[in-house]
Amino acid sequence: MSNKSPINQAFSKAISRLEEVLALDKTEIIRDSAIKRFEICFDLAWKSIKAYARKEGIECNSPRMCFKTAFKLDLIDYDERWLKSIEDRNISSHLYNEKYADQVYKRLPEYSALFKSLLSCL
Repeated sequence: MSNKSPINQAFSKAISRLEEVLALDKTEIIRDSAIKRFEICFDLAWKSIKAYARKEGIECNSPRMCFKTAFKLDLIDYDERWLKSIEDRNISSHLYNEKYADQVYKRLPEYSALFKSLLSCL
């Protein structure tokens, strides 16, 4: 799959938008915007993997399964941060908590780097 596929273009744009907000001084609005942009990147990451895997004849239908598949396909390295990103995405989108939002926000630059690395392999 080339980086020019529609899903990869959307993924690339989402990463740029995440990096854009992370470059701003932190306020509650910036933090919340960054977390939302992370959620979008996360969803596009696993869906990009799903599309790539399908072209390879492999089906994966959940974020966890797709990240395991990406590891098997050498698209990503084994990294506990991928598993943590699943947890952070689920908690940030389903259970809002100020303290947890600050913790997730601190990890967003690491996740952005993971997303960029994945995109370069797709």
